Amino acid sequence: MTGGAGFIGSAVIRHLIENTDYRVVNFDKLTYAGNLESLASVAESPRYHFERGDICDQREVKNAFIEFKPDAIMHLAAESHVDRSIDDPGQFIHTNVVGTEVLLENARRYWRELDGKTAFRFHHVSTDEVYGSLGAAGKFDENSPYRPNSPYSASKAGADHLVRAWHETYGLPVVVTNCSNNYGPYQFPEKLIPLMILNALEGKSLPVYGRGEQVRDWLYVEDHARALVLVMEQGRDGETYNIGADNEHRNVDLVRTLCRMLDERVDIHPEGVERFEDLIEFVADRPGHDQRYAIDSGKLQREFGWEPEESFESGLARTIDWYLHNRDWCDHVLDGSYQRQRLGLAEGEQA
Repeated sequence: MTGGAGFIGSAVIRHLIENTDYRVVNFDKLTYAGNLESLASVAESPRYHFERGDICDQREVKNAFIEFKPDAIMHLAAESHVDRSIDDPGQFIHTNVVGTEVLLENARRYWRELDGKTAFRFHHVSTDEVYGSLGAAGKFDENSPYRPNSPYSASKAGADHLVRAWHETYGLPVVVTNCSNNYGPYQFPEKLIPLMILNALEGKSLPVYGRGEQVRDWLYVEDHARALVLVMEQGRDGETYNIGADNEHRNVDLVRTLCRMLDERVDIHPEGVERFEDLIEFVADRPGHDQRYAIDSGKLQREFGWEPEESFESGLARTIDWYLHNRDWCDHVLDGSYQRQRLGLAEGEQA
């Protein structure tokens, strides 16, 4: 697996180690959002191995194929934050497009040398943002046209097209999944839900783009992890599967719901704050901000019987409770100390 120290990747690894017999190699560069503390619960498993590596490095990727001889690749490594892609699009093109090509070429060479009886699969994990923005009605399905509107979504769309091209041109066994917005434990706090939770607890403003009218379709990360494993195991070669939980909410409504649930759970509010909702601040909208996303996951449900186990309300409650009870993890992210693992620094050394 690539990108297994990230938010979704770590959820998939925890699911695989705790619920299956698979052996998992986590190939991750440990960029700023990669956090090995998210894998502490499975780090000592004999079926888990961490290998630090860069998907853009031909030599490192080739050596990983030679050493670990995978039966499948689940590709989650990516630069993934839209705001950062606006500030530094080149990094997104390099990692998401060039990195995917490096993986595909090494996978193709490796697959061609396998015994014909040995199964192999390349599972590319992507996003609904490649489809662009919806109007007030309708949902994205697997046949929706690609209309990416940000450097991030364009880089993911490019990667999707490369994966399909390697299947059509070379016959490489692939599956592609496109998911809606994920949320849940261990999410890096630049994302909307953890940012709102942690800002509120600190008594900081809760910035909402525009008037918060943008609509997103929310998917609990552990439900997503189960779906990804199902597609890896049972998906048909060359097919795309959309993954969503039919949970559409305006951003401002989501933030208000978070505030209400925090009010119910926190006995002592920050000084000067009576209700967390009072911290909401509307800020200038993001360039190219898509208005609405919604996923039709009917194909996944029909073929595999998958359904989300968490409702939006139960998933949000689990998420808030996790952040309230795991302040050490949050503090390590916010103060940057988790990066000691990434940088290989000893205690007391300065980055």
